Amino acid sequence: MKISTKQIAMTAALLAICIVSQFFKNTSVFITGPIINACIILAVLCAGLACGVILSVITPITAYLITGAPVMSAIPTIMPCIMIGNALLAICVSLLKDKLKSKAGLPVSMAVGCVVKALFMGVVISLILLPAFLPEKMLPMMSKLQSTYSLVQLITAVIGSVYAYIIWIPLKKHVD
Repeated sequence: MKISTKQIAMTAALLAICIVSQFFKNTSVFITGPIINACIILAVLCAGLACGVILSVITPITAYLITGAPVMSAIPTIMPCIMIGNALLAICVSLLKDKLKSKAGLPVSMAVGCVVKALFMGVVISLILLPAFLPEKMLPMMSKLQSTYSLVQLITAVIGSVYAYIIWIPLKKHVD
């Protein structure tokens, strides 16, 4: 599979938006999360699945470099799980939007992607990694962290899907 210059440029522009939004992560995950999810979905729609997956992998790395998340430092295996969760969202949107041959295909694919992402992260991070590896000094944060890597992921993915859908309506006329 060859990625064109146009796809690279679109992915780079969306990555730039993601990076700028990550500077606001310490303000609220409800600012950064939806923007990241919207950019991943838009990358799939504008540049294809490969570009959506690339963005899914790069954004947790840039988030860590910008915010220095202590939980990711304590449990490094969380980062690949976030990458996989993001990629699952991209894959669901890419595979299901065309299989469901109606106007509802894109919104349904986004909804399924949000649920799959949240379920994966909720099970693997919240129910397996955090209880097994969270350092004792961070145990008082357990319930908040479990919520962050499950329910909050669902909410931010849904909000990001709404943003992506609203942006996609006029944008699809200009994308080949």
